[in-house]
Amino acid sequence: MKKYKLETAIFYSKLTTDKNHLIKSSEVELQGMLDRKTEEGWTLASTDALSYGSAV
Repeated sequence: MKKYKLETAIFYSKLTTDKNHLIKSSEVELQGMLDRKTEEGWTLASTDALSYGSAV
């Protein structure tokens, strides 16, 4: 039986006119997480994204 590990990353948005700012600002951190897990022998099985909407 395969062993799976759940990893959660939450990135909060800011008010901006750039609709891709969250992707740009989180890309380096997410790639670092993936690189560390790969070095530990893990592989990426699934991804998902969710929009929380606006909170003020």
